Amino acid sequence: MGGDHHHNGLGERMKIPDYRIYKVEDVPELVKLRDVMSQKGLRDPWLRNEVWRFNEKEWGTHSQRLKTFFFRGIGWGFAAFVVTIAVETAMKKMSSKPDDHHHH
Repeated sequence: MGGDHHHNGLGERMKIPDYRIYKVEDVPELVKLRDVMSQKGLRDPWLRNEVWRFNEKEWGTHSQRLKTFFFRGIGWGFAAFVVTIAVETAMKKMSSKPDDHHHH
C-alpha cells in the first residue's frame, strides 16, 4: 500500500493545465457578465474559474451539450425496447395453448 504514486494502474497521471491559459477576455459571455457586474460596482475574482466551461473544442456548444444530454443512450434504449417486445411476444405464444379459449 502507498509507495509508488506514479504507477497507479490508471495510465499516465492527468496533466493539470496552467491556470494562465484561461482568460475571461476569450469568452464574450463572461466579458458581458463582468461588464454588467462592474456597472453595479461588483467584481467577481473567481470569474476566470468559469472560463473552461466555455471551451467549445473540449465541451462542444451549448446546443451540442443539450442534444447529448437528451439523446445519449437512445440507441441502446430502443434496442432494449425491441428485445423486450420480442421476448414478451414469444412468451405469450409459448404460454397459450391453441385450444385454450378462456371460457367462463
